Amino acid sequence: MVDKTTGVGSEKDNMLFSDGLPQPNRDGGFTGKIAANAAGITYRQLDYWARTGLVEPTVRSAAGSGSQRLYGFRDILVLKLIKRLIDVGISLQQIRTAVEQLHEAGVNDLAQTTLMSDGAGVYLCSSNDEVIDLLNKGQGVFGIAVGKVLHEVESTLVDFEEHRTAAAVAPAPIDEIAAHKRARRAS
Repeated sequence: MVDKTTGVGSEKDNMLFSDGLPQPNRDGGFTGKIAANAAGITYRQLDYWARTGLVEPTVRSAAGSGSQRLYGFRDILVLKLIKRLIDVGISLQQIRTAVEQLHEAGVNDLAQTTLMSDGAGVYLCSSNDEVIDLLNKGQGVFGIAVGKVLHEVESTLVDFEEHRTAAAVAPAPIDEIAAHKRARRAS
């Protein structure tokens, strides 16, 4: 969570980026463009969800025109989960409830968490017994294994990091006109 007075994320947030996870930018987060791409949503959706408070960036919020939001890894995970819930037809009201439950669950519980839904409600299950109990009641229609989505986000961000690193090392491609201009200037 971002301290409102300093604008800096907590030590717990910073620990999310160790152990081989892709590195955030120098300010400790991922830009909106990277967050949207990693979550599989449009930048317009990302902007709307931030403005309506569905998913606010925990690293840095926008502070007026020209400022840039920065999203933490957990933010991107939540964005991708929301996208999955929307894709299966869950209402925005139920998604807001699920997001609140996810925030309360804590970082350590997410890999072992499954989101279950009956189409009307979303249930956060943190053990196999809870999933079985829900299914036995006839309520569970589908489930989203949060740990699997977490690994998908990690691999997507690693791919972005590899492309970003490769792009920084590779020389910019030169088209024919630019090559001709350079040759004329050199002579």
